[in-house]
Amino acid sequence: MTIKEVAEILKQHDNFEILTHNYPDGDCLGSGAALALALEKLGKRARVITTERAEKFSYLFENLSEGDFTAEYIVSVDVADEKLLGKYEDVYRGRINLCIDHHKSNVITADYKYVDPDSAAAGEIIFELLPELGVEPDKAIADCLYTAISTDTGCFRYTNTTSRTLRISAQLLDLGCDSAYINKVMFETKTKRRLALEREVLENMVFCADDKCAIIYTTKRMTDGLADDETEGIASIPRQIEGVKMGITVREKESDYKISVRTNGDVDACAFCRQFGGGGHAAAAGCSMKGSLGEVLERLKSAAEQTL
Repeated sequence: MTIKEVAEILKQHDNFEILTHNYPDGDCLGSGAALALALEKLGKRARVITTERAEKFSYLFENLSEGDFTAEYIVSVDVADEKLLGKYEDVYRGRINLCIDHHKSNVITADYKYVDPDSAAAGEIIFELLPELGVEPDKAIADCLYTAISTDTGCFRYTNTTSRTLRISAQLLDLGCDSAYINKVMFETKTKRRLALEREVLENMVFCADDKCAIIYTTKRMTDGLADDETEGIASIPRQIEGVKMGITVREKESDYKISVRTNGDVDACAFCRQFGGGGHAAAAGCSMKGSLGEVLERLKSAAEQTL
């Protein structure tokens, strides 16, 4: 599909539900909210469906109506697999009309799909969709899209950052987005409980593959009482260590472990996670595993040894 065709499809419908993935991050929430705001500008109704919303993302939804209506068209944004819909998987599986995404590992089943793996974030796709819709972006949309793009690029530090990323972000600044506030909330502010978690995570860090891989983990005990946004960003810690090419974060959930992989250089995080049924990007990917913490760590260490 072309971005123009995506716009034409959206223009043909009125009542939208926009799906995001579980453990929602700034890209899926920011992109989803921006698309909803754009559709409302066209006189349509739209609401963003999320498994949860961390308090720090509340500003994204302040200008959305999200009234009570019966949805006629389902759009997924930044969702690479129906499994990532979390508690809504059974509700929406097989019902997605349009999928907008930037993950090359996308396996969503939808009537129409627009997947651009060259986009650093889904927010870049939504930005380029706006003029095709005939929507003039305002500050509210700019705040949403800046959040989407900045969080998925690590505040423009990750290897997925391109000149296109910076050009789009510059235009969002021209539109009045509050970049200073967003950067502070997303990248600088930490609670005391978050700092205590980081200390315990660092104390339990494991190295393997001649120290080219660092693995950290959090258990339910360690994160008990913490909000989801207080644990966000933990996955970036191991990759920051000198000499580490692959950083792996293991998070204990209710019935399994969520694995986040971040890489430096030429190590393919997506290929690494695909062997465990996951996927994502070349430098950032994820998967899930079952078993005890010890078993999960051993499987990851063995795979890292082979990869590195």
